[in-house]
Amino acid sequence: MSATEGLVEVSGVEKSFQRGSEVTHVLEKLDLSIARGEFLALMGPSGSGKSTLLNLIGGLDRPTSGSVVVDGQPIDQLSDRQLAGWRARHVGFVFQFYNLMPTLSAERNVELPLLLTSLSRRERREHVSAALEIVGLSQRSGHYPKQLSGGEQQRVGIARAIVTDPTLLLCDEPTGDLDRKSGDEILNLLQALNQQHGKTVLMVTHDPHASARAGRVVYLDKGRLFATQPE
Repeated sequence: MSATEGLVEVSGVEKSFQRGSEVTHVLEKLDLSIARGEFLALMGPSGSGKSTLLNLIGGLDRPTSGSVVVDGQPIDQLSDRQLAGWRARHVGFVFQFYNLMPTLSAERNVELPLLLTSLSRRERREHVSAALEIVGLSQRSGHYPKQLSGGEQQRVGIARAIVTDPTLLLCDEPTGDLDRKSGDEILNLLQALNQQHGKTVLMVTHDPHASARAGRVVYLDKGRLFATQPE
């Protein structure tokens, strides 16, 4: 496939949640295409469904109706077991609060996704070393999360996300818990992963400063997508 072909195709997607007799409609007939190699920012107010859409694209949840196709694979049609395997191979997640294991060193945290693969111990170490080098933490590989700054912890989180060489990098408010300087360093890293390493990046953010780094911005409001910010 060429660099301009669609990697993600979301078609007619709806998502509702039911609690008792009450049904909440979160997403309404969404259509979204993300090109291979694109850096897309998804903005919108709290409660607009940004994280829900991210989870659907990452295979963490399923749409109520509609389809989600990633790299030619209709992931909404996979079984739970198939979907877990697909996520492990194709998606790297970066979270706002890092989600690192406090009892594991940086290198062991990065290695976690590789434990689900058939790689040998030596191959896992090589992958971990390469990922930590990309995020600039080779010298901190033996440190534990409590010994790292917030920005460094997020870099470990990004290294963990890219260690499997995923097809898609999904970032949910990756700078939301950081000061501006550390946040800018993370945004620089995401841009480098996109521009120098060819990673397709979808970033949920409420910060215009962060979204300005993306190649394209779309807005989600009241369950609907807009190409420009709604009034």
